[in-house]
Amino acid sequence: MKSADPSSRSSKHIESYKDLRVYRTAFEAAMYSLVDQVRRASRSVCANIAEAWRKRRYEAHFVSKLSDAESEAEETRVWLEFSFRCGYVDESTTGELDEIYDRILGQIVTMITSSERWVVGP
Repeated sequence: MKSADPSSRSSKHIESYKDLRVYRTAFEAAMYSLVDQVRRASRSVCANIAEAWRKRRYEAHFVSKLSDAESEAEETRVWLEFSFRCGYVDESTTGELDEIYDRILGQIVTMITSSERWVVGP
């Protein structure tokens, strides 16, 4: 009888998909997607702030892009928490980054609540 996982020639009997080497490899690869999510969200914060700056002729557009930046900053914090709990980032680094994103969020909210100060004429 052939093994359920032809890529594995071990003598271990495969009882579940969790025993498959391909599953274990895919699982490990998926864990690293957290790093990609942190990168994507954190870079999006910067991109949305830049877009907001260029759209400051129109207050609603300016606030909308800042709101997107605010959402991405909070998403970054969520992914950092996942990364910490999965053991990718230590507690000290997580705390430091959380404080940085707390300040970033505060600055974005201040810009949103005083958007009239930032808007320029058309």
